[in-house]
Amino acid sequence: MKDHAPNSWEARADAHSFYGFTDLPTVQDRGAVVLTHGEGPYVVDVHGRRYLDANSGLWNMVAGFDHPGLAEAAKAQYDRFPGYHAFFGRMSDQTVMLSEKLVEVSPFEDGKVFYTNSGSEANDTMVKMLWFLNQSEGHPQKRKILTRKNGYHGVTAVSASMTGKPYNSVFGLPFEGFIHLTCPHYWREGLEGETEAAFTRRLAQELEETINAEGADTIAGFFAEPVIGAGGVIPPPEGYFQAIHKVLKKHGIPLISDEVICGFGRTGTKWGCVTYDFVPDAIISSKNLTAGYFPMGAVILGPDLTARLQEASEKIEEFPHGFTASGHPVGAAIALKAIDVILNDGLMENVVRLTPKFEAGLAEIATDANIGEARSKGFMGALEAVADKATKTPFSSDLSVSERIANTCTDHGLICRPLGQSIVLCPPFIMTDAQMDEMFEKLQKALKQVFSEVA
Repeated sequence: MKDHAPNSWEARADAHSFYGFTDLPTVQDRGAVVLTHGEGPYVVDVHGRRYLDANSGLWNMVAGFDHPGLAEAAKAQYDRFPGYHAFFGRMSDQTVMLSEKLVEVSPFEDGKVFYTNSGSEANDTMVKMLWFLNQSEGHPQKRKILTRKNGYHGVTAVSASMTGKPYNSVFGLPFEGFIHLTCPHYWREGLEGETEAAFTRRLAQELEETINAEGADTIAGFFAEPVIGAGGVIPPPEGYFQAIHKVLKKHGIPLISDEVICGFGRTGTKWGCVTYDFVPDAIISSKNLTAGYFPMGAVILGPDLTARLQEASEKIEEFPHGFTASGHPVGAAIALKAIDVILNDGLMENVVRLTPKFEAGLAEIATDANIGEARSKGFMGALEAVADKATKTPFSSDLSVSERIANTCTDHGLICRPLGQSIVLCPPFIMTDAQMDEMFEKLQKALKQVFSEVA
């Protein structure tokens, strides 16, 4: 354990900060990393050490940490109108313009937008919308929510119930009525000799059987990330969304695309649903919506859900839900600028340009005897560590291999994320060729060091 002086930043952080999603033994041994500022895709700590952040903060700082246009948009709006809500039929002009823009860039012909402060709140809101809608339409029993194992949808009590991760059991979650289907991870979940197409058919059949067993008249919606993000970057098998969408349409169950991570360029297109060629009934957006410069989430409703929710709300004169900072004018101004920067200033084009280089770097590392699989789509990738490549056997959990790799990367000036047995890379959209090379060089050094210790 490192002995940090009582007045050090590390000791001060530990004394009064309660950490979330943090490996506590690592903090006890190494201390927190306390940051002061960022420079492009790099962040700098209190000791002046510089790190290439291959996490984009938390998937979201896609324009880097010092984009002048985004900072100026925030400053200008704070000077003009620093805060308001979206209650009682009042909202800022920036909020109105953002709603117009989100519907314009969505795959929907028309629709409406409801604002939250995060992706978790947006998923939570969407569930309440479905419950409210079904209650109003005379189907109060239509409340069950379908998601997938390893899928991540947030941390509120409802969105955590949607999240198919075992750690939520410590909260006594999921709530009743939240059903987690098989994770669409062909490499890990495919049966011996099963083709990818057969795997897709099996998952569609599982969905059909689950709906029949539970009763279609009890299921409110199916939520899915186009690429599972915090579950370890898991792209769907070929034809997956076409297969499940067909089943859901047959039974009249809405498909909600959770685009908190995938939305606005991460997969190389505006939306993950565009990448995988399906049109959902609603989209959940956050993270890249403001490029991380303001906490904001949004539920973007397609035309059918818009009309039905509007009718349900008019029956009781309101939709009784919202947050104090919903549609915050500063957040809306930043979001308008972020969307413009991502779509029109070359950021998404840079993702498309550098994706082959990103994939090649992952593929090269995947030749290592202790990397079982490389997975990627656009600028999101994962490398899964294994003790035995042939049998896909993971390392013993008490070795904390992915945490060791991430910590060793930090020592080399690279920030990446451990997720289960995987190391995840989700670099900012502003990466250069040289920075991509730097990222992989530092990662390879860390992997070589850790595998020499544990393999």
